[in-house]
Amino acid sequence: RLANAVTPLWRLPYQEQLQVKYESQRKILQTLASHLEKLGIGAQKPGGLCCPLQPVVPSPIINGYRNKSTFSVNRGPDGNPKTVGLYVGTGRARNIVCVKANHVENMPPKHKQVAQCYQEFLCGSPLASCILFHEGGHWRELVVRTSSRGHTMAIVTFHPQQLGQEALAAQKALLKEFFTCGPGAVCALTSLYFQESTMTRCSHEQSPYQLLHGAPHIFEELLGLKFRISPDAFFQVNTAGAEVLYQEVGELCQATGDTVLLDICCGTGTIGLSLAHRVSKVIGVEVVEKAIEDAKWNAAFNGISNCEFHSGKAEAVLPQLLASWEDARPLVAVVNPSRAGLHYRVVRAIRNCRAIRRLLYISCKPEGEAMRNFLELCCPPDPRKKLAGEPFAPVLAIPFDMFPHTVHCELVLLFTR
Repeated sequence: RLANAVTPLWRLPYQEQLQVKYESQRKILQTLASHLEKLGIGAQKPGGLCCPLQPVVPSPIINGYRNKSTFSVNRGPDGNPKTVGLYVGTGRARNIVCVKANHVENMPPKHKQVAQCYQEFLCGSPLASCILFHEGGHWRELVVRTSSRGHTMAIVTFHPQQLGQEALAAQKALLKEFFTCGPGAVCALTSLYFQESTMTRCSHEQSPYQLLHGAPHIFEELLGLKFRISPDAFFQVNTAGAEVLYQEVGELCQATGDTVLLDICCGTGTIGLSLAHRVSKVIGVEVVEKAIEDAKWNAAFNGISNCEFHSGKAEAVLPQLLASWEDARPLVAVVNPSRAGLHYRVVRAIRNCRAIRRLLYISCKPEGEAMRNFLELCCPPDPRKKLAGEPFAPVLAIPFDMFPHTVHCELVLLFTR
């Protein structure tokens, strides 16, 4: 049941998985085409699409490709309240259980090993797991990050409840001892982090990640560059797939030596830095402060000097950057937002900047909030919404299979005007 919930296509041969994904992306482009038609924009292409759709680009690695996994702690099918795994069931049906992820195909063995060791540690701890915040308990989720260089980072989240500093220090010492000298030493962790959190999700600014053991970062190589990764920095979950994606993004940008590349939602700077040698300048914008620190370090370490990175919400930073844009060089924008899509003010800033003639939108959920963004980019000028700039038009769509065995795809949509 867990394999079917997390990786619903796992039983299909890989070519059939790609065909399923192609059909789902085709439906998304048909939906976009019909929305655009209602706005009186553009003629539909063959098949009722808004633009040509290329075949799904396969992932170079099909099994165990994930470099980051998040495990919950909750009751297992056997009633053990300290089961470390993934959820099956729904809240509405009240049949949620936490199931070990041993049989999940997209997760590497190292992640499963760390999860198993964490469960072993919890079973030996006198403290309860925190299933519902208001009912007490302490031990919460585990995040495991790995790299192709053999590095492993583990991040344990802990609800302090009413524990004092002395009791907290004792728990941290026990966790560190387990993973460095005890049974958990088999995991050979590069970094062990601990985060005290009274919320479901916490940023480093809200509650700092505390390094209990090892190095503060792990490192990954991508397209010949070395990248430093912090506990909460965004990095594409499929490294080999990301290399294929970024190479294609470089081609689609049609960047020349005098192009300025605007990398919006840039994370640790992977896209901008991998394309820096093709352009005259890269400007990156990202809300996670630690990711921007990583991006700056990554640029310096790789000897890349034509990049500048700005920390802050894109909707606050971008309008300021673009409002006074008088640079004569061609400006190409790449956006790679979370599932929540781009803030309306970001779309407005892009629309109203005449210098941007080419825009690449990378979306992991194009049928969601991204669809709203597509329509905002393409709709006729609307003074009421302050969308004064000339509209964009979709000209090409390329899906990338970054998530084999799941129904998800990364869609790259090229817009021009």
